[in-house]
Amino acid sequence: MKFRLFLLSILLSQVSLLHAQTLKYSNGNNEWNPDSLGNHRVVVQFNGQGKIAHVKIDWRRRDEHPELKKIIVQNANGKNVTVSGTANFTRESADVYFEASGTGKYYIYYLPYKNEGRSNYPKGVYLKADAGKIAQPNQVAVNSTVLEIQSIDAFNSFYPMEVIATAKETAAIKSKFPTESFIVFPEDRMYPIKMQNDLPYRWIQKGVSASFTGSASRGENYAFQLGVYALKDLKDVKITFGDLKTATGKTVPARFINCLNTNGLSYDNKPLTETVNVGKSKVQPMWITIDIPKTTSAGVYNGKFKVSANGKSKIIDVKLTIGNEVLADAGVGTPEKQTRLTWLNSNLAQSNTVVAPYTPLTIEGNVISLLGRKFEINNDGFPKQIQTFFNSEMTGYTEKPNNILYEPIHFHFYNTPKTQEKFVPGDFKITSKESGTVKWVATNTSENLKMDIEGTLEFDGYVHYVVKVTALKDVGFSNVDFHIPFEKNSTKYLMGLGEKGGLRPDTVKWKWDVANKNQDAVWIGNVNAGLYYNLRDENYVRPLNTNFYLQKPLLLPKSWGNENKGGVQINVKGSSMLADNFTSDRTMKKGDVLYYNFNLLITPFHLIDTHFQWNNRFYHKYGNLDSIKTTGATVVNIHHATPINPWINYPFIEWKKMKNYIDEAHHKGLKVKIYNTVRELSNHAYEWPALRSLGTEVYSPGKGGGFSWLQEHLDSNYIAAWFVPEIKDAAVINGGMNRWHNYYVEGMNWLVNNVGIDGVYLDDVAFDRITMKRIKRVLTQNNHPGIIDLHSANQYNKSDGFNNSAILYLEHFPYLNRLWFGEYFDYEKNNPDFFLTEVSGIPFGLMGEMLQDDGNPWRGMLYGMTSRLGWSDKSDPKPLWKAWDDFGIKGSEMIGYWSDNCPVKTDNSKVLATVYKQKDKTMIALASWAEGDTRVNLTIDWSKLGLNADKVKISAPNIDKFQTAGNYPEGKSIPIEKGKGLILIVE
Repeated sequence: MKFRLFLLSILLSQVSLLHAQTLKYSNGNNEWNPDSLGNHRVVVQFNGQGKIAHVKIDWRRRDEHPELKKIIVQNANGKNVTVSGTANFTRESADVYFEASGTGKYYIYYLPYKNEGRSNYPKGVYLKADAGKIAQPNQVAVNSTVLEIQSIDAFNSFYPMEVIATAKETAAIKSKFPTESFIVFPEDRMYPIKMQNDLPYRWIQKGVSASFTGSASRGENYAFQLGVYALKDLKDVKITFGDLKTATGKTVPARFINCLNTNGLSYDNKPLTETVNVGKSKVQPMWITIDIPKTTSAGVYNGKFKVSANGKSKIIDVKLTIGNEVLADAGVGTPEKQTRLTWLNSNLAQSNTVVAPYTPLTIEGNVISLLGRKFEINNDGFPKQIQTFFNSEMTGYTEKPNNILYEPIHFHFYNTPKTQEKFVPGDFKITSKESGTVKWVATNTSENLKMDIEGTLEFDGYVHYVVKVTALKDVGFSNVDFHIPFEKNSTKYLMGLGEKGGLRPDTVKWKWDVANKNQDAVWIGNVNAGLYYNLRDENYVRPLNTNFYLQKPLLLPKSWGNENKGGVQINVKGSSMLADNFTSDRTMKKGDVLYYNFNLLITPFHLIDTHFQWNNRFYHKYGNLDSIKTTGATVVNIHHATPINPWINYPFIEWKKMKNYIDEAHHKGLKVKIYNTVRELSNHAYEWPALRSLGTEVYSPGKGGGFSWLQEHLDSNYIAAWFVPEIKDAAVINGGMNRWHNYYVEGMNWLVNNVGIDGVYLDDVAFDRITMKRIKRVLTQNNHPGIIDLHSANQYNKSDGFNNSAILYLEHFPYLNRLWFGEYFDYEKNNPDFFLTEVSGIPFGLMGEMLQDDGNPWRGMLYGMTSRLGWSDKSDPKPLWKAWDDFGIKGSEMIGYWSDNCPVKTDNSKVLATVYKQKDKTMIALASWAEGDTRVNLTIDWSKLGLNADKVKISAPNIDKFQTAGNYPEGKSIPIEKGKGLILIVE
């Protein structure tokens, strides 16, 4: 009996030892369908007797409440077998019983899910457990072994950093530090820390160490981690360090070392300091970057890194061996080594140098001149007059100015409806004069208020005002009004504040409602002279856009919004058109401060570039370059989810394929632009664990969910974004304005210099004008074309906060080459003024293309727009391109219907004409908004065309899918179908 007990104890100890060993984790090589079975399975070998298999699985799962999730067991032939029951089902391990048809391999799938919701915004729902407790007759001893744990592919694997330590193992570690506040686990860059709530089993195997050892090259951007495990709630975790030194006194100075989690440089080039707090039993990775100078001598460098929190600290000895190799690219060609984390603190292209086609600012007195415009400052610091010098066709300049203001912009602080603060202006001075920026200050004082003004004008026509109002005494106001008195003749059109782009209504009344509306701006003007303005305070934070506005809306400005009592009223007042921005009644205590900040954009930004429009024909699809070239296209747009650019907004993994494609394209005379923006980021980004370690700086907080990978590896507190089912690319929403924009600029620079991209295709924009200027600079460096085109879906809906796409992105227009507005824009029901203001880009110096349902080609021709080739099977502008070339549109003068100088008009106000004028012939584009088929007669100013009416003929060329040929002597009785139009050639 004693011998049997002894033998049993040996067997049990062997079983226990077996279970303590780490299971093998392997790549499943996509051998099963994850969308029905999940991404993970346990491979089991059954060699027992009978029909019931019993296996104990030490799976060390990171997901919570695994006992609530279904398991599916299949045999080697892929047939489901019955699960008899489970026992001891925890995150650490489980006993699984199933009916075995014979010895051999079986597969236990333990996170099966089904996708619900939209294909591009899936909701992974994990199947609920249905196996009950094991019946008494089936409670057999363990008779099966676990061979390995497989993930559908290597990307889905939990090994090694997401394989959890057991509670017992964690307790054993903690017991060694009974009086400590935290433990530090140094970790290599190749093992990014991914779990916040558990220690990885890897750390149990390694044990706690007070040292880190690594190897790097000269010139390398090196990184490593200090994993802080909180034994108590930690406040203000800090990492301090000095120089790294060799025994002979060589150094890597401390100025090249940084902790990303606590220090850096913001996207707008300002020093950034973050406070890191860690909750009890949580893991916080602290990423350390060391930018090793190329001049560093090879050797072994030692240093001490101090981790401090709660008045206690730990010293980590760092030993870094630097080899002889010098990395020319700092190692950024291998981002899987986290060599690009330094990019998060980049200030590349921050200097406000002038970008073509803009010209340096010049100053004469209080008047600042910029490309096509003038800006005069009043002695109180506010705009006195704003002028443009663009002709109405937007193809040239005029000497006669177009005045935008009727009188200077000003404030009224009404104490009562009939009395107001009387400000005395003073201390106006221009403080900075640079080619790209002019700055000024002024101070205006009244009995009760002091108004400090800081103004900035940039070379593209952007004006930024900081208006700080301080109460000198307790004071009350019946209203505060900010008046922009427009020259009435410069206010034909309006867009924003809930109004679609088009003719300005006689009256616009609007109130703040940031909870539902992404509205704080309006544009008012003519085609060749306009002004955009927005109203903000010092706490402005850019909201999320494209379907996510409601999850991070505008912050109501305390000054302008005034607890939602503020608003805007726009209407004609005498000889002016007044934009009255009011706040309603309010009080201020002595010393109170309010910021009435506002921004202006003086439009247009530059002339329209018809040469670019006719010469650059976009093909919006990845494909064979020879085939693309035969279409007549000259620029290829490479979307994401393509073989050379698979992962959304992370074009760095298949970059060699991309480079080969671009090199071939350049050889064939084609340009290539790629999809790459900031709004959401692929889960394939190598840096995602480091970005997660920054809290909600880069990734926006949210309710989690979405595709299975996100739920299994990120757990929670994120917003699931665009998903590509074919390649299972799952993106996460970026958290607004943050250091990822620095990385983005560096990434663009790298793509220009190493891959040869000719520009980018932007699919909506989640960054501001600072980042846009930076990417334009790096894209156009060394005479690279730097083409940027922007697509936007119509933002006027609940999810987007009822904004106009053009208003939302107007600050970016100065740096774009083409618009593509876009999805959900109705080209049939909207009037010509909507086309002109919201779609064409012409009032801002841009030209565009159409998207939704391939646009209306007849109406598009009034604005020089076609659909985009390659986007859909029906989107085919090639016949129009041929008509352009047959006519010779390159070098022609475009004179739009909106110009009083247009030499061709019709006798029907619902049928409009735009002229493309050459020296000896003219193309006339006609398009109809009439309610039915109609006929029109042309009125032609032959002298403006430079043609002899007696010697010309007017004909319609045959254009495939557009019109049939016809002759129209004297331009009379020309038939126009409803919703369509005609192209005529006069020669």
